[in-house]
Amino acid sequence: MKGILDYVPGHTVLHHMNPVTKILLSFSICVACFMSDNLLFLLGIIALDLAIGAGGGVFSKAVSLLKGLCKVCLFLFVLQLLFVRDGNKIFLFITDAGILLAGKIVLRLIGATIPLALVLTVTQMNDLSNALVDVVHMPYKYAFTLTTAVRFIPMFIAEMNGIMEAQTARGVEFDTNNIIRKMKLILPLCVPLLITSVRKADASAMSVEIRGFDLRTRQSGYKRYPFHRRDIVTLACCVGLITAAALI
Repeated sequence: MKGILDYVPGHTVLHHMNPVTKILLSFSICVACFMSDNLLFLLGIIALDLAIGAGGGVFSKAVSLLKGLCKVCLFLFVLQLLFVRDGNKIFLFITDAGILLAGKIVLRLIGATIPLALVLTVTQMNDLSNALVDVVHMPYKYAFTLTTAVRFIPMFIAEMNGIMEAQTARGVEFDTNNIIRKMKLILPLCVPLLITSVRKADASAMSVEIRGFDLRTRQSGYKRYPFHRRDIVTLACCVGLITAAALI
């Protein structure tokens, strides 16, 4: 899932949509996932996520994210089967209630995670922070903190990959099927990653202070983010999706 949060330029409807509308769209999908207990509805949410990725020109990233989440969810699925003892026993310790609960958890996690990642890939962070200040009236320092945290995620991933490549050049073998051994090899790498992260955060703090960060107000931004017809239609669809989740 390397580069999954990197911005992908384009001219689709999703790209030109108001950043606040995109956030509300991803939030409504997340709410719908946790409101509904219907497995078919949750599968439909995942199909909707893929359709959004295709409409935004980032279908390959949506599929890549889905594959990565499936690997994590496989572990969660087995974990739920081990601890849920309610329902009728099917085989050994596996019960029908355990399978149903595990399926709901896995589908909810996949359906709620993909939209936010896709929204971030079709939205520039500057537009997101400025829209939160202009439309939502969020204080700029909070909007800047939120978008900066999102910006640092791919940077830290790239830094971690660089550290692992340096260790691989020194003879450390990370390509092992033993999960415990792999964790023992990766955990010590968190120390240099933490040191690098603190240095980057300190340098960023000094940079924004030099540029007059404390003087920034809502009126400082020159760009405005009005709602258009596509935003109104999308918000109406969000309301309909949450209503359908409640009814189903």
